[in-house]
Amino acid sequence: SGSAATVNSPDPSVLGLRPPPPEFTFTRLVYQDNGAMGFGGFGGFRGRGSWRTDAPDAEFHFLQGLHRLTRVDANDGFHALALMDDELFDFPFLYGVEVGRWYLSDEEAARLREYLLKGGFLMVDDFHGSSQWEGFMESMRRVFPDREVVEIPDDHEVFHVHFDLEHKVQIPGVYALMNGQTWEQDGVTPHWRGIFDDNGRLMVAINFNMDLGDAWEHADDPQYQQPLTALAYRFGINYVLYTMSH
Repeated sequence: SGSAATVNSPDPSVLGLRPPPPEFTFTRLVYQDNGAMGFGGFGGFRGRGSWRTDAPDAEFHFLQGLHRLTRVDANDGFHALALMDDELFDFPFLYGVEVGRWYLSDEEAARLREYLLKGGFLMVDDFHGSSQWEGFMESMRRVFPDREVVEIPDDHEVFHVHFDLEHKVQIPGVYALMNGQTWEQDGVTPHWRGIFDDNGRLMVAINFNMDLGDAWEHADDPQYQQPLTALAYRFGINYVLYTMSH
């Protein structure tokens, strides 16, 4: 009859094959708390480690937005790695939360430095005030003793790679917001800071005095203001797209 035959591709699972991995995996950084280091006596989030804060709900909601608002083929589930894990260099994006409470050993600091200089990207979030800044910098100074932390200029590509983020406001934690304020401790002023490599590539995006993770986690909570959640999604998506294109 001259009609073309229809050929159906077999389901990969029937053949015992795994589907291809996603092109992007949102990876949370696992670290040891610095409670013994004297920075405020932090003991971890509910006794389970500060690195777990907002997990896995923050990732779940953020990745839904990433799927909806971009063409990025991203993972769906929770994924976390420690710096000394063998597969670290397979994943170019790390999310570090509550980093005012982290502690990196000399070996971990060297590993993170190697990761970042080889093209990795670290986004840090949810730490507030002068005490937690010092807790963050105590380890970061050993990662990059020779590099400055600077304010990211408003015209930098990371703020314009997808969304134009010219309107910057403090993105608060949910409990601060419920108390009628946007800051915690003495962290009244929000900062978007960074560390750059020798070619001008942003390696570390530092969201200081802000809590994007809470904005993602409470995306469906009427107590958390929708414009703040929308802004947190836009920042996160820009960071992801910058990572994948640099």
